[in-house]
Order: sequence, then C-alpha cells, then structure tokens
Amino acid sequence: MFSLQGKKAVVTGGGSGIGKAIATILAKQGAEVHIIELGLEQASASLAEITGVGGKAFSYACDVTDHQAVVDTFKGIGAIDILINNAGIAHVGKVDTTSETDFDRVMNVNVKGVYNCLHAVIPQLRLAGGGVIINMASIAALIGLPDRFAYSAAKGAVKAMTMSIAKDYINEKIRCNSISPARVHTPFVDGFLQKNYPDNIPEMFEKLSKSQPIGRMGKPEEVGALALFLCSDEASFITGCDYPIDGGFTTLNN
Repeated sequence: MFSLQGKKAVVTGGGSGIGKAIATILAKQGAEVHIIELGLEQASASLAEITGVGGKAFSYACDVTDHQAVVDTFKGIGAIDILINNAGIAHVGKVDTTSETDFDRVMNVNVKGVYNCLHAVIPQLRLAGGGVIINMASIAALIGLPDRFAYSAAKGAVKAMTMSIAKDYINEKIRCNSISPARVHTPFVDGFLQKNYPDNIPEMFEKLSKSQPIGRMGKPEEVGALALFLCSDEASFITGCDYPIDGGFTTLNN
C-alpha cells in the first residue's frame, strides 16, 4: 500500500522540518523527489538522507515569490505527478502590531508563493495526465489564534485556494487537498524558544506542548505520513478537503 513507484514529486521548502519529513517519506515509498529551496545548501540534508537510503532526489535553488523563476523551474523539471506546496514563513503579531512590511512579506511568501507554484504546476500535471496537489495550511486557517493575524490571513487564503483548485481541475484528474497542522516540533520551534525564552526553554517547551489536548507537539514524520496517504492511489477518492492534524486542538480546546 501507499506505493509511489514511478511517480515524480516536487516539495517546496523540503530542506527542513515538515518539508524534509514529507520529501523523505515520499522518496522511501518510491517517488523521485525534487526539492525546491531558497538555496541548494538548505536542501543538502534532505538530499543526503534520501540518497543515503537509495532514494532518488534533486534540488533547485528558487525563490517561490519570484513568478518567472518558479515557472522556469517547473518547466525544467517537466511532467510531475505530485506537488507539495510547503514553503512558508511564520509571523507573530496582532493587526495593530503588524507592520505593512511584515504583512506584505508574509503574503508574498505564503500566498503569492503558493499561487506561483500552483500556476506553474498545472501544465506539468497535465503532461502527466493528472496528479495530486497538497497545500500546507494550518489550524490558524480554521480557528482564532492569538498574535497570528498575518499568518492566519495567509493560511486562510491557502485553504480557500485549495478548494478552488479542487473544483476547477477535478475533470482533469487533478486532486487537491490541504493539511492543517497544529504546533509541530520543528527547528522553527527550537529557534523561537531560543530567541524569545533563552533562560526558560524547558518550561516554555512544556507549555507549548501541553497546548495540544493530546499533551505534546506533533512530529514532522506524522505530517509526512498523512501527506503520503493523500498522495497515494489509496486516496484517489479524496479531493477538496482540509485535514487538521492537531492533537485535538481545534475540537477539544473549547
């Protein structure tokens, strides 16, 4: 089950965290994985892990906010079967503490970057006779989170784009779903704690973990497993859906 033998997948932001976990599990299940990162160095750890177990992977330096660069990169990769739209950035702030510069930066990466990749991938999916798109949304698209105004707005747009793509291309055998994680233990979380709570990391880590009713943060590999299922033929009847993976956060915290 869940074999991706003969499939070609593109993972944006596949160099670390959730993107790295997804790229790795897709490769383990037989996919040829193409990682798009800001620089080749950012993709090196993923490439090493994939090729170290006999997988096939390639990397490309591309800024997802650069429309023409994204189009050219996808054209260079050619016909593909799977796109994981994962590249994104975080931001902390309420509307009155979010500067115009920060708001534009979040929208440029998390919304325009997703649009750029969607725009570029449709012709390549057509060449393959159809395929699968997974957009990385967030529970911030589903419920109100404190101090996440710009990030929530961007992820809400990602969820809406997912529904639109699913509707527009269902007759071309292109499926599109989104995944909405709660807090997942990635290098971003470690960096956030180091920057904001350098003298209180263990206690704050525990507090952030316990904000999920299940009592811990998610693991990147758990998000990767969900992505694998949605990419597989076993999920061929699923499109236009959002999948919270949140330890009960959106339903059990009320």
